[in-house]
Amino acid sequence: MDSLTPKQKQFYDSLISFFRRHQRLPSHREAADINGLQSKNSSLQYHQALEEKGYLERDESGNYRFTSAVDIWPGSDEAGTSIPVLGEITAGAMQEAVQADLGEITFSHLFPNVENVFALRVKGMSMSGLDISDGDYVLLSKTELRNGDVGAVLYNGETTLKKVHKEKDRIRLKPANPEFDDLVIEPDEAEEVQTLGKYLGHINQHGLFKSPY
Repeated sequence: MDSLTPKQKQFYDSLISFFRRHQRLPSHREAADINGLQSKNSSLQYHQALEEKGYLERDESGNYRFTSAVDIWPGSDEAGTSIPVLGEITAGAMQEAVQADLGEITFSHLFPNVENVFALRVKGMSMSGLDISDGDYVLLSKTELRNGDVGAVLYNGETTLKKVHKEKDRIRLKPANPEFDDLVIEPDEAEEVQTLGKYLGHINQHGLFKSPY
């Protein structure tokens, strides 16, 4: 896929944004209006340029669609970091379905103080009791751990994800899998334990899961 000019990239991003809200590409008139173009012909020219560079293709009916090489769903690089809110749904009595553009949910809505959030990839199954498996990505916040919190710690040059229990002067690192043993750090070494982050949730192929704690 060839690189886009700044104007082509802006036009292309507007197509992605519209698609994520409406699950379809805009018409040439809609695309022209969104981008402040004077005519549908200008929109057509942008579509043709995107087709030539491999970002769009035409189906059997001649309608444009994204190519298979483009991932336009939330979470991908092209989609950005927000999810469209397409309307309201009742949790009480039934009501008429009304579609509306109510903005977007961003990562900061899911995790306050998102600037302090980072991720680590999990290796091992000691936290499977929380449905955290090998290969998952845990989301951690750069905050101190309270007694019983799940978090990432650094000890003796090694890192681990465990429930952290403070017992008098010693620290117990407890797995969420009964097949693994607790790691008990005695008082003379407890000061060497460094907190890396508190567990907020994890991400895997099934989606995003927030911490129940």
